[in-house]
Amino acid sequence: MHIQILAVGKIRENYLQAALQEYEKRLRSYARVKIFEIKDEKVPPVVTAGQEAEILAKEAARLEALINPQTYLIVLDLDGKQFSSVEFARHLNRLSLRGKSHVTFVIGGSLGLAKRIKDRADLRLSFSRLTFPHQLFRVMLLEQLYRAFKINRGEPYHK
Repeated sequence: MHIQILAVGKIRENYLQAALQEYEKRLRSYARVKIFEIKDEKVPPVVTAGQEAEILAKEAARLEALINPQTYLIVLDLDGKQFSSVEFARHLNRLSLRGKSHVTFVIGGSLGLAKRIKDRADLRLSFSRLTFPHQLFRVMLLEQLYRAFKINRGEPYHK
């Protein structure tokens, strides 16, 4: 399986970079994973609706340039569908069995994602109704992908 992760913004914290590198290393046995960081727009302390729309549109254009039209597109969305880890693993397995070997995950920036990116998605996925920093969320996504592959292969993993 080919997994592409498109994320708005850069990770600057060394401890998060180390965690990402660890999960990328673990995932090599299961899938090809590529992470692309998209430049995020500066967000003023107080944002008008017009400014928010403009920021999201600029970030969306950068994301769209990297989205393969043939990919199965999953956007991370607070209002998306929630799975347990086992259900998530089964979903990825079903995609693979249906020949969907290229999957792209999109993680928005501090303002989220433009509606046009969400509307394009094959799946809107939510890990929780809680809000997480988008930098930390990348680590959480890679961990859940690793867990899903372990589950699908029947390999042990801590619960």
